[in-house]
Amino acid sequence: MPVEFLTDEQASAYGRFSGLPSRMHLERFFFLDDEDRGLIGRRRGDHNRLGFAVQLTTVRFVGTFVADPVDVPGGVVEYLAEQLDVAAANMATYTQREKTRLEHQWEIARDVGYRDFVDAEAELAVWVDDRAWTTGEGPVAVLGCR
Repeated sequence: MPVEFLTDEQASAYGRFSGLPSRMHLERFFFLDDEDRGLIGRRRGDHNRLGFAVQLTTVRFVGTFVADPVDVPGGVVEYLAEQLDVAAANMATYTQREKTRLEHQWEIARDVGYRDFVDAEAELAVWVDDRAWTTGEGPVAVLGCR
């Protein structure tokens, strides 16, 4: 999908945090509902529950899994830890086993219905084009680029 409509700054910001999300974004993207808690509750150990929650909510916010969940802003981890009633310090233990992080990503993608971009690119391009055409919004507005 062409991204010529994005500024260099917008394109480079994809998949990354640019500081701590606002309170509104924390409540919208990082609030754990009953379905989230069901997925998280299947994990053993506070570090796995917290790490899974960080990955589950981060992919909702930045649009992709981050390379290292420990790089997520501390305020996000604290917000999630508070909801799970666990210590935010558990996040340091989460990434000690690389395979756990990857298994959690695969499980989240499967259970939530996420697909690889290459598998959905054509469908997304048609949707963005249709939406931009019928609403008069440009692709940046349709995709919600900050």
